[in-house]
Amino acid sequence: MHRQQLQFLHDWLYDSNRKPLIIRGARQVGKSTLVELFAGQYKKNLLNVNLERYPELSQIFAGKDPDQIIQQIEFLPNMNDINNDTILFLDEIQAVPEAVPALRYFYEDKPTLPLVSAGSLLEFVLSDHSFSMPVGRIQYLHMGPMTFTEFLSGIGEEKLNSFIMNYEPGQNIGEVVHNRLMSLMRSYCYIGGMPEAVAVFADSRSYKKVSTIHNSIIETYLEDFPKYAGSRNLHRMRNVFNFAVRNVGKKIKYSNISSQDQSVTIKKDLELLSMARIIGKVTHSHCSGLPLQADIEEKVYKTLFLDVGLMNAVCGLNWRVVSQMDDMQLINRGAIAEQFIGQHLQALLADTPNRELTYWLREGRSSNAELDFVIGIAGAVIPIEVKAGATGKLKSLHQFMGSKQAPFAIRFDASLPSVNQINTVINIGKNRRNVDYQIISLPLYLIERLETIIESHL
Repeated sequence: MHRQQLQFLHDWLYDSNRKPLIIRGARQVGKSTLVELFAGQYKKNLLNVNLERYPELSQIFAGKDPDQIIQQIEFLPNMNDINNDTILFLDEIQAVPEAVPALRYFYEDKPTLPLVSAGSLLEFVLSDHSFSMPVGRIQYLHMGPMTFTEFLSGIGEEKLNSFIMNYEPGQNIGEVVHNRLMSLMRSYCYIGGMPEAVAVFADSRSYKKVSTIHNSIIETYLEDFPKYAGSRNLHRMRNVFNFAVRNVGKKIKYSNISSQDQSVTIKKDLELLSMARIIGKVTHSHCSGLPLQADIEEKVYKTLFLDVGLMNAVCGLNWRVVSQMDDMQLINRGAIAEQFIGQHLQALLADTPNRELTYWLREGRSSNAELDFVIGIAGAVIPIEVKAGATGKLKSLHQFMGSKQAPFAIRFDASLPSVNQINTVINIGKNRRNVDYQIISLPLYLIERLETIIESHL
């Protein structure tokens, strides 16, 4: 599971300038399991301190003395002594907020001790406390659900995992491989990348048992609302949650969520869900150049959910419905394919300075134009459409390519890879303009090779 994160932890552990690490992510994406798996893989003694169990440690961490903190930790029940092969793991760090600023003193006074921390709802702790963050003395790892290739590995499909991860642009993909990958991608769209759901499916091959796990995870998220909602209306927050999940890929209009509540109230509810990493924002950018985030309109955005499998569970789509969709329906109907691509783009950009996703929108009196995503990668602006069907139906993409500077466009669909030259005419105001550009069409399952494919065409 989480191959990229395991590699990140390896590089972190053997970095001569290693800093205390905070793993950030939503509940149940596998943060704790990742650390345990990593420690076992490298034969390290993992000293796991779940701070939810020991709130009394808040006073010790407030003292900011690493030696005193270590001494008190070693006296906790069933704790081993810390030695040269120890990784100190502060789990659920949000339960003892004083531990966050104390990390700087571990960096300064105990640089040889590998210290990892993880927490859910950490953003709420950081926003509610007045302590200064140890800027420059800690490192972050952003973690989301398992990707499609990690899912393949998790269910024993190592050959197909290897095929994708070693795919080179222009390589032939046989019909058997393509059909199997599209079939398994459909399974992933129902199961998603939450580790518990993937593990249950790997053991049982039961979609019904996966559904039970989905419902349990969703209930956990809903039960978390009081932890960060404070005095806010929990019934309204549930409604906002359901609306955001069921309208993935659509521009948010607060009045569509509730006509009884003020926009500022709904906006705050959405911000809380975003801080909890349950939803993500895809913000409109004018796409005039890089970074795309410098040219955004923060009030204009659409949402993604944490995980495509959980999204389908909230929307009430069972396996029978998903399995009976043909490829055209799977990609063009609802938001399944857009969510799939969106959450993989989030994973691709997770540890980059400009990781916020953007899209392009032009609203006019007579016609609108909208692209699913626009990303900055390899020094270029790259528009991305998720759409099955003839290239002649890509009117929004034609408009974008006729008015913006982009070397080529990417389209994700259900077909084998291809490169096509587009020659068309668009209207810009009262003028007609010839547009000539290249579009690279890719099957959805190649999303994790996007950076390599883009670099090969630049």
